[in-house]
This record gives sequence, structure tokens and C-alpha cells, in this order.
Amino acid sequence: MDPLLPLLNQISLSAQVFFTGDLCQVVNFDGAGQLGHIHLLRSGQLDLMFRGKPLARIDQSSVVFFPKPTIHVLTPVAGEPCELVCAMIDLGAKVRSPLATALPEFVIVPLSNMQQIAPTLQLLFHEAFAQDLGRQPALDRLAEYFLIQILRHVIQNGQLQQSIFAALAEPRLALAVKAMHENPSHPWTLETLADVSGMSRARFAANFKTTVGTTPLDYLTDWRLSIAQNLIRQGKPLKSIATQVGYQSSAAFSRVFAKRLGTTPTEWQ
Repeated sequence: MDPLLPLLNQISLSAQVFFTGDLCQVVNFDGAGQLGHIHLLRSGQLDLMFRGKPLARIDQSSVVFFPKPTIHVLTPVAGEPCELVCAMIDLGAKVRSPLATALPEFVIVPLSNMQQIAPTLQLLFHEAFAQDLGRQPALDRLAEYFLIQILRHVIQNGQLQQSIFAALAEPRLALAVKAMHENPSHPWTLETLADVSGMSRARFAANFKTTVGTTPLDYLTDWRLSIAQNLIRQGKPLKSIATQVGYQSSAAFSRVFAKRLGTTPTEWQ
């Protein structure tokens, strides 16, 4: 099974291109809201600041990827054009998505290191710098596809250290993770998850914590809540949501939701 699929299905992945052209002035991003950013440098040079400190001078065609809302500043280097495509992205920052949690704070990759995406880039840059009919939706869909390709690159190049992807790459831990993903309503315990993985309770708990960075039951709770948040967005009844994510009553579900997220399901909606 594709390990990325359940994590993508859990969120409403989206991208919206908001700038294409020559960057002529300093642009500040304040990190507010729920959206990350992709910046695609087609030509020119760009100075990047991250949380008030210089991070890098980007002097070749590159992608700069901020998965979550992040304070950063883009400054074009004087004396030459700086062609840029910028998009806002939603990777589930508002929900407790394991995908958003696992990603690094930022990724900078020269486009020459991502040859497999050359056809997508060619299409994206064509749409960005032309004025064809249906340009905006075409750009947004291409940016979403490009976003998935960036995620592939990050995962395949081991840029996720303690993460659920590392667990999915370990055969025995993967059995337990897939069980939680596929059947979140089951009354899982540490013992039953250890049995699924074919390990002792103590060994399973230790391996999971070392690999993922959290305990199995904490991960299960976060997984259930992220599913619940999507169901809340869809307007599903609270009682039905509670049952689907493994709670015997809406009251029990609401208590866990409030403890974890600091607000009730109704207020969060």
C-alpha cells in the first residue's frame, strides 16, 4: 500500500498560485494563518531570511518549500531580473495531520536535483508566464501536483527523521501503523498493537517512540482527531464522528478533543 495515500486522503491538500513574474522588492511573510508556501525561482538570485536571520542566497533555479506557516522574507538580488512563481499551500496545518507534523520547517532544492519533475515545471512555467484561458485553475492544479512531487522528494531523500514514514519503512512497525490507519475505530491498546507488530509490548513501545517521536497511543489519538476534524468540516453529526474514530460516546470524544486541541469540537468548527 502507498504509505503517502492515507495521509493525503486525510487532508484537503490544496495550492493557490498568487504571484508570477519579476520580483522587484522585498516581500515579507508573517507566518500568520494556516497556510504554507512554495516559491519557485525560475531565474535570477534571491536572498532568503528565516525568522529574522539570513538563511541562504539562492543563485540557481530552485524550489523553496515552507510546509507550515513560517516567518520568512524574500529579497531579490539587485541588478538582475528575479523570475518567481509563488503559491500558498494547505497541508493540513489546521488539523493534527501526521504529514504536516513530520515535514521539516523548510526545504530548499535546486531544480536540477529534481529532473523527474521537469515536465511538470515546463507546464507550470508556461502557464505562469503566459495569459491563456483558464490560467488560474490550471496553475493551481499544476502547483498541487508539484506539491505532491516535492513530498515524494522529501520522503525518498530521507529528510524526515522521526516520523510516521520512518515507521512505515520498518516492516514490523508498519503493520501496527497500517492497522491504526485502516481501522481507527478499533479499541486498540498497546498490547494489541504490539501483537499486530509481532513484538513484545516493551520492545514495540520503545521502537515506536524512537522511530516516530511519540508513543503509539498518542499517535493513535492524533490520527483519530485528524480524521474527526475532517468529518467535522464535512458537517457530520458529533455522535457519528465519535463512533467512527473509536470513542463510545460524543462526550468522551469531546473531552479528548478539548484536552488535545484546547477547544471543543463545536468551537473548533
